[in-house]
This record gives sequence, structure tokens and C-alpha cells, in this order.
Amino acid sequence: MAIELEYKLPHAVADVWQIIGDPSRIDWVAGVASCDYDGEIRRFKMDGAGALAEQIFSIDHATHTISYGVIESTPPLASHRASMTLSAIPEGTLLTWRTAVEPAAVEPFIKQGMDASAAKLSEVLAR
Repeated sequence: MAIELEYKLPHAVADVWQIIGDPSRIDWVAGVASCDYDGEIRRFKMDGAGALAEQIFSIDHATHTISYGVIESTPPLASHRASMTLSAIPEGTLLTWRTAVEPAAVEPFIKQGMDASAAKLSEVLAR
């Protein structure tokens, strides 16, 4: 099963993309204590959740889409693939965030992180 969430942000697509389109930028990601990004893999130290690594599969500046997947985590995930796409709407930007993860038992935790990160993104954009 996949999670698909949509968030309306009262900011221009270009402004939102400057943040989520830069994988080295993590000031908007909830629960991250630190991050190292080597141009392909970003390694997070998560508050209370240990370490995890994500591979950035693609960054498409034309469609404002980034796709990534967790490749190392504690506990290990069977699979994780996610994407975030920005679309212009009259109110500003629609962020569509999709995540497919196994085991399905971790979906509530993943959804909680997505919601918390979207809230933090709104805070960063408001500055």
C-alpha cells in the first residue's frame, strides 16, 4: 500500500523548490539531528530513531519532482520509495508526496514524519 498526501502551500513553486529540490537542505525535515549528502546518498542521524540513508534517484527541475528511497535504516525496511512533486495552483503550490514502504506496519510512522516535515516546511517558508 502507498501513502499519498497533498499539502497546499501559499508560496510560489520556485520558492518551495529551492528547499525540497536541494537534497543537502534538511532544515525542513522533521526529526533530523544532522545530515551528510555526497551528491547521491544522504545520511541522516534522526532524533530518537538512529541513522538512515536515502539514495536520491532523480531530481527533475522541469517538473519539480524529486524521487528517493531509504537504502539503510534501523530497523531495516524491506523497501521504501518516495517522490515529491510540486504543482502551481491558484493558492500557490500543491506538494504531492507519495511513499510506498514495506513493511506496511511502519506506514503510520512514515505518515507522521511526512506531516511533521510538511508543517516544518511551512514554517521555513514563512521566514
